[in-house]
Amino acid sequence: MRTASTAWSRRGFVAAGGIAVAVSAFDPVRRGWVTPAHADPGLGIPVPPLDGELTVDPAALAEASEDYGHIISRVPVAVLRPGSAEDVATIIRYADDVGVKVAARGVSHSVFGQAQVDSGIVIDMRTLATVHALDASGAWVDAGVRWRKLIEAALSRGLSPRVLADYVELTVGGVLSVGGVGGASHRFGLVVDNVEALEVVTGQGDLLTCSPTDHPVLFRAVLGGLGQCAVITKAKIRLHGAPTMARVYQLIYTDANPYVADQRTLARDRRFDYLEGQIVPAPSGGGFVLVLEGAAYFSSTPPDDGALLAGLTPADGIPPTIFDLPYLAWLNRLAEFEAALRSIGRWETPHPWLDLFLPDRGVEAFMADQIARLTPDDLGAGLGLFYPFRRARPQRTSMVFPRGPGLVWLFDLLRYPPADPTLVDALLADNRARFEQARDFGGKRYPISAVEFSADDWRSHFGPDFARFARHKAFFDPSNILTPGQGIFRG
Repeated sequence: MRTASTAWSRRGFVAAGGIAVAVSAFDPVRRGWVTPAHADPGLGIPVPPLDGELTVDPAALAEASEDYGHIISRVPVAVLRPGSAEDVATIIRYADDVGVKVAARGVSHSVFGQAQVDSGIVIDMRTLATVHALDASGAWVDAGVRWRKLIEAALSRGLSPRVLADYVELTVGGVLSVGGVGGASHRFGLVVDNVEALEVVTGQGDLLTCSPTDHPVLFRAVLGGLGQCAVITKAKIRLHGAPTMARVYQLIYTDANPYVADQRTLARDRRFDYLEGQIVPAPSGGGFVLVLEGAAYFSSTPPDDGALLAGLTPADGIPPTIFDLPYLAWLNRLAEFEAALRSIGRWETPHPWLDLFLPDRGVEAFMADQIARLTPDDLGAGLGLFYPFRRARPQRTSMVFPRGPGLVWLFDLLRYPPADPTLVDALLADNRARFEQARDFGGKRYPISAVEFSADDWRSHFGPDFARFARHKAFFDPSNILTPGQGIFRG
């Protein structure tokens, strides 16, 4: 049952607490909504017709003011539940007219307010969640489709996305806005490197289709572009043939040097279909160990364990763990982790995550120092990630990586602490300190992080690419109304 609300659709009113309440306009001077009962019915800028609804329902505003991080809260003035891509275009043009900012929101797995907007309009993309077409050439899907839904639809035809983030309950549009790193990134790049085309709405409210050959500048600006130039409404995702099973290999390391050496070897020879690594508490207590996790996919003939493990040098006396899972169960493996966190009350608590990209050269010593400084309180019920991937060549996205040759390394601290404000503040300070160390080492912040960034930090982050990124912003979003939560372009 809906709570008492005020919403706008083609009908012009909804029942609010059992009473129909009509709404006609937004008053940009008083920063509030106008009803026909107002003494001056001509006041304000009229709300345009919509296929979906624009709501100020208190529950909707409260939901849109939070994200998965539960650290930053910004309350919007309204939430759009679009019924079409045209609604997104309409409301962006309307927001420009009334002088409010706009942010698109999926499941809001952001951790630091990136998809929030103070006193603006949040577009809830979850109402656009249709798989429109799917075959060997790719899948055209709405931005609000969750990856698990796309996976299931693709598997029904023997297909699968080539690269996936680990958590498949995220929306397509959300992942494409930030990049998307996963276990197949050492083979095929990031998720954004596996997109054939997009439908987007620019900051001027233009609904356009773009690709490497059609509006290529816009296509590049939007993929990994942090929502600065356009809102993604549809995407065509590259697919390939799907296996039915995954054989998983887990190897334990106590020293960063052999771990990095083996990860480099595996990333370069691509013997595994999936390759990631984790930082977890040592089973014996005290300190942490590194877990190399690889998976080989198959349908009928199992992989050769000896060939896949040949030449690797895990810690002495700890045999590898090897097990098989159905392919879909493997892709959705974090469902069990999510259930465990919910059972101990850590899913809805603050999540001050740290996410960094590191250069290849010298990463062993840098990571050895980072791991030596870790304590159980740094992670709580969480874990660290540490593994290499390949950047796409030629790069056709707005992603920013460390300079230099070779692989890029992902270093994440997926922190799940108790709901203790003092501890959360300490972890945020630690995030900033570790980021600065990584920056001085040549690393970059993966912008999903809970790390406070100034305007100067953003300029340093983009480096010589900042001028181009700013030009794209000025051209496609000249009023600077899109996604203010990233804090890149202030004002």
